[in-house]
Amino acid sequence: MTGEEILQLLQSLIWLLAGVGVFIVGMNFMSDSLEKSAGSGMKKMLEKISNNRFSGVGIGAGVTAIVQSSSATSVMVIGLVNAGVMTLMQATPIIMGANIGTTVTGVLVALKNDYFNMLMYLLAFAGVMMSFFKNEKIKILGSLCSGLGLIFVGLNVMSSEQAFGNPLVERLFTNIFQTIDFPLLLILVGIIFTALIQSSSAATGVVITMVGTGVLPLELALFIILGANIGTCVTALLASVGANANSKRVALIHFTFNVIGTALFTALIWIFKEPTVQLLVSIFPGSDAMSLQMRVSVFHVIFNVSTTCLLLPFTKQLVQYSCLVIKDKATVEETMALKYVDDRILSTPSIALLQSKKEIEYMFDLVEENITLSFQSIESGVREDSNLIRKNEAVIDFINGALTKFLIKLSASASQSDERIIGSYFHVLNDLERIGDHAENFYEIGEEMLIKKIAFSETARNDIRKMKEKIMQMLAISKDAFEKLNKNGLSNLTALENEVDGMKKELTASHFLRLAEGNCSIEASPYYSSTISGLERVADHLVNVGYSIVNPVGSQKDN
Repeated sequence: MTGEEILQLLQSLIWLLAGVGVFIVGMNFMSDSLEKSAGSGMKKMLEKISNNRFSGVGIGAGVTAIVQSSSATSVMVIGLVNAGVMTLMQATPIIMGANIGTTVTGVLVALKNDYFNMLMYLLAFAGVMMSFFKNEKIKILGSLCSGLGLIFVGLNVMSSEQAFGNPLVERLFTNIFQTIDFPLLLILVGIIFTALIQSSSAATGVVITMVGTGVLPLELALFIILGANIGTCVTALLASVGANANSKRVALIHFTFNVIGTALFTALIWIFKEPTVQLLVSIFPGSDAMSLQMRVSVFHVIFNVSTTCLLLPFTKQLVQYSCLVIKDKATVEETMALKYVDDRILSTPSIALLQSKKEIEYMFDLVEENITLSFQSIESGVREDSNLIRKNEAVIDFINGALTKFLIKLSASASQSDERIIGSYFHVLNDLERIGDHAENFYEIGEEMLIKKIAFSETARNDIRKMKEKIMQMLAISKDAFEKLNKNGLSNLTALENEVDGMKKELTASHFLRLAEGNCSIEASPYYSSTISGLERVADHLVNVGYSIVNPVGSQKDN
């Protein structure tokens, strides 16, 4: 080979790599914009998770069709399983469905022709122009259009004369595939290529393009497609590193599912290679690029749908197998962790935001429990619940710190509207943590008074009880407002806060009057004042939480 031919070959390979790069960028653009625009739909699908296998497959296929990546769906599922939101029995059908959802890209790639390409080029240009608008929805739509257009720009760069159109490149790939014309080697190529670019959709797109240009024979392409389905498991396997046992089992199930499907289809095609090829040719006759490409994309769909239908009845057995291979580590000391949130779901901001809300709701439950227990301490001096209160407070403090860090990471990829919600969550976390501190203080007041054998007068206990009842009403309204985004009770919340502010002044004045008359002990006075002041501050924080749904990033009372 002469120096000029080597230079031409290098130029063609650079064109080919450039096409692959543009294709992957387009995939990422489209995936991100689809996830942002369809985030609410994904939330609804997630909320419908049940033990029904068929609905699980549908959710997996739907979510993957939205994010255009089975790897992303798998990583998201691993995160949810790691957070304890989803069981293995629920996760397994979703993983199967994800394999079906990822075939959408291949069908889109196979549909391209000259007129379709022109439309996609215009779409890419329109998307870029739309990115200059200030409206967030238009920007997201523009990103979607740009991504979709760039996918086909990349495909056409790959299939152009400068890339696969060069006889030297054609000869190079022909020699390569003649050398590795063995099913297991071709499957290995598919695994390695997909693992390197971290996208089975992109790998499938490249294979379909190569078949369309005539560089790669159909009978060889089928085995590479099978390998790509195993290669896509690498992302999930890496995501499970450092996660709990169930998360690792999800990754193992994903890998096992694709290996079993690949093994069955490899045997089938290996034995019946000619009939398989003839069947695909009969479905899409002709020698044009679209017909050649559709054969590959249809095979990809058939493979994933058939494997899912075949293994779905054995979901329970797959779960049992994963539990047998990956055992729970009973000797490992339990560590504090977030209940509903995991860093692995950061790649899907809408789901991460939904899970963050669940985490805050869990924190709210702990705060409510501690408020109730602390008042029991003040009223009766009971100390049996001290361990529970301190344990809850430790969890509340942990959630505040860990979830704040998580939300900071999430804000980097969140949309403008989601950023406002994240801003409100920062305030809610701070307010709930402060309420938790006050609850602990109330308990310590009761505990210290019991030790020192100090008691409130009956009048003082009744006053505190009345103020506490107002606080519990506010807590219920505030909690309902946050969890259900219910604004109906906010006016009542404000009215109750004003009543609590008034009660603090009245009760403080009446307390000093009782002191002057000798009806209240001087020793109990500081404890009474601290309790009344603490309750008034709790009321302020509850108003902040309730109104967070109205003014997400507005000013908050600092107490």
